[in-house]
Amino acid sequence: MDLARQLKNAISSGNLLFGQRQTMSACNSSDARMVILAANCPMGYVEDLLSRHPDVPMHQVALVNRELGAACGKPFAVSALTVVDAGDSDLLTLRPNVEG
Repeated sequence: MDLARQLKNAISSGNLLFGQRQTMSACNSSDARMVILAANCPMGYVEDLLSRHPDVPMHQVALVNRELGAACGKPFAVSALTVVDAGDSDLLTLRPNVEG
């Protein structure tokens, strides 16, 4: 899967939230369908998210936060993003690979 293409597709046709605070808020309100994490996302944050929301699928990509931000077309680093609506993308077919 071409992650950058799928992310841009989801941004244009669906609804993604960027950043750790928005990700935690979306999980708290049960809006999150999937969480995508950068390779260098702080482990404390990942463990906290996992312990609070074990039902939300989480996929950690090989990209670091600056590369993930660039793949999303953003001028800033993105260490966590939330898929609320995947739109026309295949992001929800990513297999969860983060476990507690």
